[in-house]
Amino acid sequence: MNGRFFGKNLSSMQIVSLGFVGVILIGTLLLMLPVSSAGGEAASFHDALFTATSAVCVTGLIVKDTATYWSFFGQAVILVLIQIGGLGVVSVAALIAMISGKNISLLQRSMLQEAISAPHIGGIVTMTGFLFKIAFAFEFAGAILLMPIFCKSYGISGVWMAIFHSVSAFCNAGFDVMGTKTGAFTSLTGHGGNPWIVLIIGGLIVVGGIGFLTWDDISENKLHFKKYRVQSKAILAATAILIAVPTALFFFEEFSALPIKERICLSLFQAITPRTAGFNTVDLSAMGGVGHVCIAILMLIGGSPGSTAGGMKTTTLVVLVAAANSVFRRKRDVELFDRRIEDSVVRSAATLMLLYLTLPGISAMAISLVEQLPIGVCLFETVSAIGTVGLTLGITPTLGVFSHAILIVLMFWGRVGGLTLMYAAISSRVVDVSQSPVEKIIVG
Repeated sequence: MNGRFFGKNLSSMQIVSLGFVGVILIGTLLLMLPVSSAGGEAASFHDALFTATSAVCVTGLIVKDTATYWSFFGQAVILVLIQIGGLGVVSVAALIAMISGKNISLLQRSMLQEAISAPHIGGIVTMTGFLFKIAFAFEFAGAILLMPIFCKSYGISGVWMAIFHSVSAFCNAGFDVMGTKTGAFTSLTGHGGNPWIVLIIGGLIVVGGIGFLTWDDISENKLHFKKYRVQSKAILAATAILIAVPTALFFFEEFSALPIKERICLSLFQAITPRTAGFNTVDLSAMGGVGHVCIAILMLIGGSPGSTAGGMKTTTLVVLVAAANSVFRRKRDVELFDRRIEDSVVRSAATLMLLYLTLPGISAMAISLVEQLPIGVCLFETVSAIGTVGLTLGITPTLGVFSHAILIVLMFWGRVGGLTLMYAAISSRVVDVSQSPVEKIIVG
């Protein structure tokens, strides 16, 4: 984290990107050890790389069932990778430095600011400590609440299952270890009608996905919503809408023939998990086209900045909606909660939208051509990968190496961030302030 690599100065964006690559490679090597597989054989580089990337990028797409293929050691490696990926490589490195008593340099503080999307660098070390306290507190509480449920059904192994699913849910990873209990690749379908599983797992997904700055606001201002930052207000409002509306859609459209209790549980969980957890309590391939489209939209939107979730982010959607509103009302500035939004933020939001619409589409076409699969099914998988969700229609384990490589790139892109990777690849320390002559162009 000192900004130098082989004698070259690196930008913070490049350090973050390389940090994720390094953790993925270490995880790959650990998963290739014979002790990591349940059968005692060494996993292939391809399978280990895909699994490590999915874990670090908190996605949940898998080529081997986590419970049946990987040993306890392998599952523990995956869980550590999920924890590092969910909290952020830079944040974890800073925590290790703080525990060891080392001073945090200005560059490291700047990287931390970008990693957790903090508004300013002042107090960033304290906020990082708050981040870990919140994360570990929710994960511990989730594990304690899940233990009675899993232990009642599966005995002492329920302790490990409770810990694993709590961390995986809070980090929005979607990995599960249900394979030995309910069958390979079943996720939480065996507990779809259990309201406690839905509320605990769903609650962990939500609290992990709204961002640590939002929790800082809640901790400081309690229920005084008007005192919150505009970002926190936007996140909480968008999260509420993006849970309520899809829940109603699933309730009346997809699960209308089921008993009311199961109907509510399935509808609520399917509305929460696409942003961006990857657990599922129902066979997604059995859902209709409307449900698939709704889930795909939710996967693209994702969670919130500075959280464990991926995707385009709720704030991106809110800014674009606010920009559209300003155009409709012929207002000069984009405003949100009586505050003006900078033009640079609107441009970044539009760029992210373009990336998240084009990359999955192009990737889906490539996979469809290579694998001879329907484009709709392939698009669902690529959207799930770039949104770091992990939901699947069941084709990921059957894809070839080329298609898996595409999904690996999309998962990495989605977790590290499209703009971060672009800035890392096109690193420039000089800000271009020159202006070209104005020329009007008609749009729409």
